[in-house]
Amino acid sequence: MSHEPGRASAITDLMRAGRETSRLSMVFRYAVAERLGLTVSDLECLDYLADVGSATAGQVAERTNLTTGAVTSMLRRLQQAGYVTAERDPADRRRLNVTLRPERAAELERPYERFAERAERLVEGYSVEEVALLVRHYDRMQAMYLAELDRLRDGDTAHRSA
Repeated sequence: MSHEPGRASAITDLMRAGRETSRLSMVFRYAVAERLGLTVSDLECLDYLADVGSATAGQVAERTNLTTGAVTSMLRRLQQAGYVTAERDPADRRRLNVTLRPERAAELERPYERFAERAERLVEGYSVEEVALLVRHYDRMQAMYLAELDRLRDGDTAHRSA
């Protein structure tokens, strides 16, 4: 650990800013879901499908941290609302492949358009190196979140230092 003056304070500020950004992101997601008449879990599912194109119901369950039963109900609801198609995998009839209907994707993006424009303007002032640093940071944070989710799913609540 470095003993540079101000480092501990800067790290504290970074952690506080990260927590506040995470909190505001969650509040924003709830507002978007409400605007669209969806639950946050519905929105997370649709957002995930928009990113990957198609996924199995099991993959949706893993990424949304929902039980398979909850995902089955959610997918049925989203299918009835016309957001997704769900088809049995011809190679494994037990597996359900879910796809976001492309004609509904624009509807889901609309509430984010202004935010995305503002975010793009924000990063325009960053150097390529600064953007690369942010990408590395987010990639590492995502890996940490996934590892912690795995740990929580496995029932491991013990504190361990990395």
